[in-house]
Amino acid sequence: MKTLNIIAALFFSFTALTASAQKKTTEKIPVSGNCGMCKKKIETAAKEAGANAADWDADKKTLTVTYISTSTNAAKIQEAVAATGYDTRDVKATDETYNKLHGCCKYDRVDLGGKKDKAPKADKTDGVNKTEKACCNKEGKETKEGKKESCCSDGGHK
Repeated sequence: MKTLNIIAALFFSFTALTASAQKKTTEKIPVSGNCGMCKKKIETAAKEAGANAADWDADKKTLTVTYISTSTNAAKIQEAVAATGYDTRDVKATDETYNKLHGCCKYDRVDLGGKKDKAPKADKTDGVNKTEKACCNKEGKETKEGKKESCCSDGGHK
C-alpha cells in the first residue's frame, strides 16, 4: 500500500511539473475577412495549426488565439490562416487561395506599403449585392431591397 501511495505521489508531482512547463500564450493577430463563413474558416485554420482556442472578431478584424508555446507559435498559426485565403499581420495569402474565397468573403487587400488592392466589386442593383442576394436566396433568406445584408453571417457556405 505504501508503494502505491509513493507511485501516486510521484505521478501527480510529474503531472504538475509537466503542466507548469507548458506555457500558454494568448495573442491578438490582425486577420482580414468579412463574414461568418470567414470566421469559421479562420478559427478552424488556427485550431488545426495548434491553437487551443481561437476567436475571430469580424468587426475588429482580430483573431484572438491561445496556444501552448512548446506546441505551436503565432507564425505557424498565421501561415495556416493565410493558406485558407486570409491575410494576417505577417503573412499574406497567395492570390490563388484568395481568389478561391466565396464572393462575400473577398475583402480589400492591403500590401506591405499600405496600398489597397481592391477585390473585384460584386455586381450591384438597387444597392443590393447580387452575389449576396443569390447566396442568401439560395439558402432561403431574404435580402431587403436597398439594404446590403451578409449572407454568410451564420457561416453556412462551404
